Amino acid sequence: MIEVRLQKLMSAAGVASRRASEDLILEGRVEINDEIVLELGRKVDTRKDVVRFDGEIIKMPKDSLTVAVYKPVGVVSTMEDPQGRPTLADLVGSKYGRLFHIGRLDTDSEGLILMSNDGDLAQTIAHPENEIPKTYIATMNGKISGQTVKQMLQGFELKDGFTKFDKARVLATTPNESVLEVVLHSGKNRIVRRMFKNFGHKVTKLVRVQIGPVRIGELKPGRSRVLGEVEVAAIEAMATRGKKSSVYDVSRSIQTRSKNLARSEKSRAQR
Repeated sequence: MIEVRLQKLMSAAGVASRRASEDLILEGRVEINDEIVLELGRKVDTRKDVVRFDGEIIKMPKDSLTVAVYKPVGVVSTMEDPQGRPTLADLVGSKYGRLFHIGRLDTDSEGLILMSNDGDLAQTIAHPENEIPKTYIATMNGKISGQTVKQMLQGFELKDGFTKFDKARVLATTPNESVLEVVLHSGKNRIVRRMFKNFGHKVTKLVRVQIGPVRIGELKPGRSRVLGEVEVAAIEAMATRGKKSSVYDVSRSIQTRSKNLARSEKSRAQR
């Protein structure tokens, strides 16, 4: 990469998506060679120009990188916290370079959260219109009834609108406790807890175990791993075609990424 549009550079560097980067530029938070930039479409020569966002130099990552992180209970889903609580930045450190989180998990919830330096991919995953499903294991007090599960699948109204589970199944019940696996694509704040509370059940433990095709697997609390090409291609295909993405879509996306990677490696070898 030599000359590139400013917002594309910001997205590739993990500052924000291209659309969000345009807003940051118009807010006067971006500089090129110590000059504040206020117009969109400005091009940057990556060989010699120095670009800063909020005073910090933006560096181009060598490659696109997306990481799966197991957020433990008590960790805040931000990169910094004015109250001094542990954050996602404390979990990943600096070993992956600059990353930003895709979506959030409540502080009292745990499980899978994705982080990336690819702003466009992050926007694709986070955008509600793409309906990326998220799977949770919810433990709650009381024995849940089949009628309640049916109502949650059919949908109902909360204060902030209509909501429902895409899928739900009971894993275990006792007179005092129930454990369910639920799937939904809503990103509303504390939505799973609020849905069960609506039916008189307090969630005592909530673990997100899957985002789209990406599973938490054997990942332990506080640990992280880099997503492979197949996982990234699969989640891109799911976002493109919704929940009905086919094997062909995933395969085509994998082939495209592989070709781009090969071109990148060939270009570096020729330098």
